[in-house]
Order: sequence, then C-alpha cells, then structure tokens
Amino acid sequence: MNEIPEFNKIVIYGVGLIGGSFALALKASGAVGEVVGFGRRPENLADALDLGIIDRIGADCALELVDADLALVATPVAQMPAVFARIAPCLGPRTVITDGGSTKTDVVQAARAALGDRIGRFVPAHPIAGTENSGAAAARRDLYQGRKVIVTALPENTNASQARVKRAWALCGADLHELTPEQHDRVLAAVSHLPHLLAFALVRDLAERPDAPLFFDFAASGFRDFTRIAASHPEMWRDICLANRAALLAEIETYQQQLEEFRTALEQKNGLLLEERFSIARKARRDWGRRDSEKNSSQTGDGV
Repeated sequence: MNEIPEFNKIVIYGVGLIGGSFALALKASGAVGEVVGFGRRPENLADALDLGIIDRIGADCALELVDADLALVATPVAQMPAVFARIAPCLGPRTVITDGGSTKTDVVQAARAALGDRIGRFVPAHPIAGTENSGAAAARRDLYQGRKVIVTALPENTNASQARVKRAWALCGADLHELTPEQHDRVLAAVSHLPHLLAFALVRDLAERPDAPLFFDFAASGFRDFTRIAASHPEMWRDICLANRAALLAEIETYQQQLEEFRTALEQKNGLLLEERFSIARKARRDWGRRDSEKNSSQTGDGV
C-alpha cells in the first residue's frame, strides 16, 4: 500500500452498490486516505460504516468538500440535480466531481444548471457494472475489475480534472472508454435500458396471470438468464428510463418492428424467414461473444 495515498479524501453521495464498490476498490488499492459518505437513509450509512466502506458519515457538506480531492455522486439519476445544487456552493479549491449515473445528457444538464461557470469541475462517467442487488451491503471491491467505465468528458474539463477521474476508476481496475454524452445515451438505450424494460415486462406479464406459479415452476435457464435483471432496483430503473426516454422510445419502436416481422412470419408459417432472422442473430451473438472472450483473455493473460 502507498504510504501517501493519491486521494487524501473522497466524498461519496449515495453509498450503495456503485458508490460503495468505488470506495472499497480504492481502499483496497491503498489510494485513498479517508472516505466520507452522505445519503438519504441513515440505516444504509450505518451499514456502510460498519462494513468499513466509509470512514465517517458526513454531516456538513461544506466542511467535507472543502478539502476533498474527489466527490462521487452515485445516487439514482433523478436525485442528482438536488445533490449538485447542494454541493455547488461547497466545493473546495481542488475538488473534482464525477458521477456513476446510467444516463448522461440529463445529468450533464443538471450539473450545468447547478455549477454554472464551474462546470469544468464535473467529469461525467458511467461504470458498466452492477448486479440486481442494491445498498451498502451489496458493495464489492472487485465490482469494476475488468469492467468498462465510460467517461463522457465535457469541453470545459481540464486535462488535470479528467486525469484525476480516470485515475480513480483505473485504480478500481476498470477498463476506460470515452464517448460523448449523446453517444452514451443512444448506445446504452439499446444494450442496457431496453433489455431491462423487456425483462420487467415479461416477468410482470407472467406474474399477473391467474396461473402464474405454473409458468414460473417450469421456467428454466433461458428464462432465468434473460430475466435476472428484472430483479433490479425499481426506483433506479424508473429514473433511468424516464431520463433517457427519447432514445429508449426510439429503441422500442425499432424492436417492435422486429417483433412484427416475427409475428408476420409466424402467421404466414414462413419458416424460411424465421430461420434466416434467427441465423443473423446467432452469428452476431457468437461473433460478439468470441470478441469479448478474446479481449478478456488478453487482459488477464489467459490464452497467451
């Protein structure tokens, strides 16, 4: 461990899975001297303190931020505007802010409104990692190991501010990538937000049938894999869907067109069309799986 930590103090707003795992990873690397936590639920903060995720529960925003190197906003995205407004007057002379929100254009807009000409102090980011569990007890120090973190830097960000945020995520073991906020939201609507919506819809449909237990009793691994994310936090995913609603609505429209093609093929008993569409999807999924596996192997040294 480093004798002098790279980050003297980090302040975390929202000490759940994302914020708690960030703290644990930096502590494990010896990169942080002190972690202070803020949050809505006193019982969750107490858990975070008992579990060693944070060193203190914050009480005074101005007191804690004045000498903080980094502040991570890891609340649900709908809560972020209020958090930004709260911390804006309290920033210390070298405090840089980042976030872990699953949407970016709305978060950037909220940060601009609260921070004004100090928007350069905010470097947005999104870790592509998580589980269906939430709260401090779900935090893991290895959550970000080898996982993608997207940094959506702003034109106002200095190289030093960007470097500090990227360094923190790198110390967590993350694989860093860069997109614009708009690119981020368009991509994530397709590969994350839409799949969650579909999983919620399927499970809800079955759960509300009179003979629901019959369906769940016979559900096997395919259903389990596809619907695992339906166990995710409802409040968080409500906020994500609403925050990225324009991009998500566009993806729903595209997906409905795909379903209509399958519906037509079934109505017309067109097995050739079904097989053709299935084959395209199978090849794309296998190609992606192979590339992902090869990349993971090269990162860990396996298969060399």
